[in-house]
Amino acid sequence: MSPSTDTRERREFASEIKFLVSPALAEQIRGWARGWLAPDPHAGGAQGDAYRVTSLYFDTEQSDVFHRRGSYGRAKYRIRQYGESEVVFLERKLKTRGLLAKRRSTILLDELDRLAGDTPERDWSGFWFHRRLLARRLGPICQISYDRTARVAMTQNGPIRLTLDENLRALPAAGLWFSEQEGTALPEDRIILELKFRRETPVLFKYLVEEFALDSQPFSKYRLAAESLGLVAEPMSETQDRRIREYA
Repeated sequence: MSPSTDTRERREFASEIKFLVSPALAEQIRGWARGWLAPDPHAGGAQGDAYRVTSLYFDTEQSDVFHRRGSYGRAKYRIRQYGESEVVFLERKLKTRGLLAKRRSTILLDELDRLAGDTPERDWSGFWFHRRLLARRLGPICQISYDRTARVAMTQNGPIRLTLDENLRALPAAGLWFSEQEGTALPEDRIILELKFRRETPVLFKYLVEEFALDSQPFSKYRLAAESLGLVAEPMSETQDRRIREYA
């Protein structure tokens, strides 16, 4: 559940609950998390729990992922970089029956151009990702970056993780590489809190939700960026958006 540089490709199904909280409330939750959870072992910063995340998101020319048409509504493909690392992650995030599973592989940053060809290289760790991009007609759409605070713990049911994401910025993707530009600040004045765990909701997270009177709600950084940057020809109507949120 953390940005390690191992090469495991599959992670078991897990649950993820999202909340949008005010900056003031986020600071209270951050303080609470630092008292109850350990810092992410792969993070840094003064408290050892912070890092920058930058991701390239993929979609079709018809914005099938954005509109969640058919199987495109269950899988999201992206390339993720932590900080300024020379190692990046090729990821597929799959949602099935309300649970999430992630498949990911690591490659070097300078290998990204190998995804531009028409024939996937079978002996390369990015083979499965490249093959899926071609089969699903996916191309890079936008780059999203943000600052993350991450705290973790181990429970009898497996690892749990709390993250707070803020300072979201985005820009249209120019190709299969990460731009050094900061991009446009996204119009979201709240901070994204995510709770990740396996099996049933941990007692500690139940306490957190009750203590701060939190109400969960679905949220997509990609959809926010695509709409804000004008990258979709037909933005969702309020009715469509409500139906998708209810389904999610």
